Amino acid sequence: MGSLFRSEEMALCQLFLQSEAAYACVSELGELGLVQFRDLNPDVNAFQRKFVNEVRRCDEMERKLRYLEKEIKKDGIPMLDTGESPEAPQPREMIDLEATFEKLENELREVNQNAEALKRNFLELTELKHILRKTQVFFDEQEGGLNHTTESMTRALITDEVRTAGASMGPVQLGFVAGVILREKLPAFERMLWRACRGNVFLRQAMIESPLEDPTNGDQVYKSVFIIFFQGDQLKTRVKKICEGFRATLYPCPEAPADRREMAMGVMTRIEDLNTVLGQTQDHRHRVLVAAAKNLKNWFVKVRKIKAIYHTLNLFNLDVTQKCLIAECWVPLLDIETIQLALRRGTERSGSSVPPILNRMQTFENPPTYNRTNKFTKAFQALIDAYGVASYREMNPAPYTIITFPFLFAVMFGDLGHGAIMALFGLWMIRKEKGLAAQKTDNEIWNIFFAGRYIIFLMGAFSMYTGLIYNDIFSKSLNIFGSHWHLSYNKSTVWNNNFLQLSPATSDYEGTPYPFGLDPIWQVATSNKIVFQNAYKMKISIIFGVLHMIFGVIMSWHNHTYFRNRLSLIYEFIPQLVFLLVLFFYMVLLMFIKWNRYGATNTFPMTEACAPSILITFIDMVLFKTSKPPGKNCEVYMFWGQPFFQTVFVLIALACIPVMLLGKPIKIMQARKLANVQPITGGSSDAEVGGMSNGGGGGHHDEEEMSEIFIHQGIHTIEYVLGSVSHTASYLRLWALSLAHAQLAEVLWTMVLSLGLNKEGWLGGIFLTVVFAFWAVLTVGILVLMEGLSAFLHTLRLHWVEFQSKFYMGQGYAFAPFSFESIIENGSAVAGETE
Repeated sequence: MGSLFRSEEMALCQLFLQSEAAYACVSELGELGLVQFRDLNPDVNAFQRKFVNEVRRCDEMERKLRYLEKEIKKDGIPMLDTGESPEAPQPREMIDLEATFEKLENELREVNQNAEALKRNFLELTELKHILRKTQVFFDEQEGGLNHTTESMTRALITDEVRTAGASMGPVQLGFVAGVILREKLPAFERMLWRACRGNVFLRQAMIESPLEDPTNGDQVYKSVFIIFFQGDQLKTRVKKICEGFRATLYPCPEAPADRREMAMGVMTRIEDLNTVLGQTQDHRHRVLVAAAKNLKNWFVKVRKIKAIYHTLNLFNLDVTQKCLIAECWVPLLDIETIQLALRRGTERSGSSVPPILNRMQTFENPPTYNRTNKFTKAFQALIDAYGVASYREMNPAPYTIITFPFLFAVMFGDLGHGAIMALFGLWMIRKEKGLAAQKTDNEIWNIFFAGRYIIFLMGAFSMYTGLIYNDIFSKSLNIFGSHWHLSYNKSTVWNNNFLQLSPATSDYEGTPYPFGLDPIWQVATSNKIVFQNAYKMKISIIFGVLHMIFGVIMSWHNHTYFRNRLSLIYEFIPQLVFLLVLFFYMVLLMFIKWNRYGATNTFPMTEACAPSILITFIDMVLFKTSKPPGKNCEVYMFWGQPFFQTVFVLIALACIPVMLLGKPIKIMQARKLANVQPITGGSSDAEVGGMSNGGGGGHHDEEEMSEIFIHQGIHTIEYVLGSVSHTASYLRLWALSLAHAQLAEVLWTMVLSLGLNKEGWLGGIFLTVVFAFWAVLTVGILVLMEGLSAFLHTLRLHWVEFQSKFYMGQGYAFAPFSFESIIENGSAVAGETE
């Protein structure tokens, strides 16, 4: 069977490369992405390997590139991304790359340091300008204001002791300091001055209206200018200490107005010069970053490829001559020729005359699981791998999930309108996938939606189909083919009775089935609409569930035959399938027999009123009893010989249980006795007992004791028998979620949108627009997103538990090839770190 249905056949190979050709050959294999290397030096420390210095050099180059990227993003410069992946540079090109990155980093750091120094100087001059401007108010001479202010300040600052000592003392000269402080620190600063100086200072402050740029981090901060008057050197020292503690910046401020004006003119001149120099510095920095932005993506790719190659070479072994590198790797069997061609290309590029050698090895190890995928099947394979990676060469459920997953989702989500919204969203992502993929956003939710775009589209398309089957579009019906029911009542009777029912036994019903889906008249059936749809959806849920489980059991047959596991085929598959068929598939057949035999127009006792209940019939069948349907002269059974067949079916099902429970362990025990092998030290596997080889998906019982084998088989038998009942009931979620979805849609229509449709006039149009917007938001948010997520999770559970448990082990490990594409896509420069 092809690789679509099973994982690829893998081979363990030994690779011999000449030292001078190893780099180029590994580079070609990285571009190919089909080889998974094994670590042949597991006990060697990472810092003691041969190419550790080259890996460190790559780390240093990555650090410099990240610094450049940070600066480019800080300036908002777009980085050129052509989407192309340059080839891995040759080892000799590393020196040129290192020199280029070193030059760019040093130049950028020097420019940043100069710019920071200039900005700090500019900030100081700007603050000094504001101090000179604001303090001019404090020192302005108007009508002797300076002397009067000085004398009043002096009187305010002279203590009571000085005032008592002598009133004949003349004016006292006050000192002052001026500076700038953060605005949020000003209240605490003022309180500290008052308490520390005991009220013997005079503080004036004024806000700087425009924010100032902090040269350290570029933040915009708001500051205030302050001036403090005091008397004496002791207070001066104390005031300066407080300013230092609050990180206030003090500036010299002359007392004379002429000196202040002269200083202000000098400050303005220096600010203009600094603006010019800052502009030139920023232009130079911008030019450097723009030039680097054109090549940054390619530089990142080159460095990560170099680092990945050297990291992979560290997994190799050196032979005794130190001239040959030896590697072991897993490769797909079908791609060995392609890999050999890539190795030859690498040898030619390096100029080596010794060809590489790729030998296939014999091994008893379990190979990795490799399922080839494309952009369509990748998302479905991810759903399967999320449960567990398939065992080697085990049947892959992904191809069947492509159909069954969106179909079972649609059974729960069946609505033509909601399905159309989902399908259009998925189709939009598919049509725009190249542009959307190139954006490479970090939004995790969006990445999940985009990765599942084909799943979303198929779920929407299948939901549109089931919506047509249910004849449900936003809780309303489409009247495409008219109705096969006709009213036999007069108009007054219909208007005056809310619970009239149409009888299929009369001329109300044409007697022919509706061409496609449900008859639209059921939309107006208020009393029995839910009853009818419940019976309909409940039965199809059981039918789909039983068929799905039978298909899962048939998949186990493919596994047993491929791995030649005859014991599992005879003592597991056959009784499991028979158990499922004679009980649950028989129940499905009873549904079709009941639909076919019983109807409103049939002759008594084959009318609907006398139809036996399928559930009661199934329970009576298992309990070997008979329950008569309600009604006189009603038949208990639907066809001749039904009690005999039911008894035989139950007996066959009961007989299957001990076969599943004891058949396989007894055969293994007999084989061990014949081989005279102790169970603890080893023995024949169950596949070998059947005369066939054991495989990756077969049973491994060589090292197991017989007691463990009996216990495991008992657990599996109980799980299957009880699970058949619980799994069948679990498929009723198809009916439950479908009913919930339809009822929520009807509630939104009745409680929201119908309110706007009942209004008339131009006010009604405005009101309808508002109501429709509200209804649309609720429809998309609740019914499409939330209900869609709920149905998605329930569908996932049906596949993981009810379907895959019949045949899927999921105990393998994924094939993780050395691939430049996956390394760069996941942002990792080291092979093996892509997960």
